[in-house]
Amino acid sequence: MKDNTRRGTRIAHIGIAVRALGDSLPFYRDVLGLPSVPLEDADGAAIVGLAAGDALVELLEPATPDSPVGRFVERRGPGIHHICFVVDDLDAALDRCRSSGIRLIDEAPRMGAEGKRIAFLHPASTGGVLVELTED
Repeated sequence: MKDNTRRGTRIAHIGIAVRALGDSLPFYRDVLGLPSVPLEDADGAAIVGLAAGDALVELLEPATPDSPVGRFVERRGPGIHHICFVVDDLDAALDRCRSSGIRLIDEAPRMGAEGKRIAFLHPASTGGVLVELTED
């Protein structure tokens, strides 16, 4: 059952593109001490979630070179891929984006990892940052 309590916009996770999970995971898990959170792979990436307070760090390893994360790593190298914000109402947030002239990658919400509705905003409209929106 969905909790209808409004919590406001907040960070859900930060997606970090990596070449290989095995090379990157020890820093976050062993050095920083972030505990692993089970996540499903999605959008052509193997994903390891790490709890960082109320938000997650998602390490994204491309499954193939032509996946979105694979293309990102090829062009830019490893690094922050996107930031995801939880909004109270995804449809209303997308309507606000449209009316503000924000370019949408996903015109309508789609299913993402963990069965949550998501939509991406184009970095050309968000100061060069790929933004993902989701709702609880």
